[in-house]
Amino acid sequence: MSDEPTERLRQLVDGLPAAEVERVAAIVARGEAIDIEPATPYFGDSFAGAALLVVEEGFIVVRATFSELSRSMITCEAGPGRIVLPLASDEALFALEQARLTPVSAVERDQLLSIPLVAQRVVEQLAFTLSEKQEALASFAQTRHVERVRRKLLQLARSYGHVVRDGIRIDFPITHALLAEMIGSSRETVTRALEALTREGAVVRHGSSYRLLGSPDV
Repeated sequence: MSDEPTERLRQLVDGLPAAEVERVAAIVARGEAIDIEPATPYFGDSFAGAALLVVEEGFIVVRATFSELSRSMITCEAGPGRIVLPLASDEALFALEQARLTPVSAVERDQLLSIPLVAQRVVEQLAFTLSEKQEALASFAQTRHVERVRRKLLQLARSYGHVVRDGIRIDFPITHALLAEMIGSSRETVTRALEALTREGAVVRHGSSYRLLGSPDV
């Protein structure tokens, strides 16, 4: 049997006994991964029948659009190995870079959850996603937008950053407009906040990515 299906869900099967890996491979082999093109919206019907979406590669965000307010907001962001719930009717999924997702049907989800170690990892992933959302909501209590931006960058660094010599680097592209959608601010406000963080030596920009100086722990 090809190991491609298990590679697609490597975050869930890494370290499992060989017999369990084979069971996961047999379940996942029934579906096909979906390549997500950058900056292209994917709506719920692109993942019809999916009970879970597993991010294999790249970085994606889920954007909710409120037409009556002429604005949108990021409701979820996820990198490799993370689990995303199906999209709501007013949400669209976007890739910040070339990405790949594995849709998991309800039947396949239940079969995966029948494997205790896999079920534990699924619960851990969903719990982590919930904690990120709670942290994001808590940041709205900050009245100073520079603190909202700081906290969001710290959260992204802890979750998806790579440690470098003098701090931690967030490698995927982050625009001012994207940050604004993540924290509920205007692009212009985010720009001013980033300028303030740069002046105080907390953040260094490299093209469309950022490096946070020092430790990401708060």
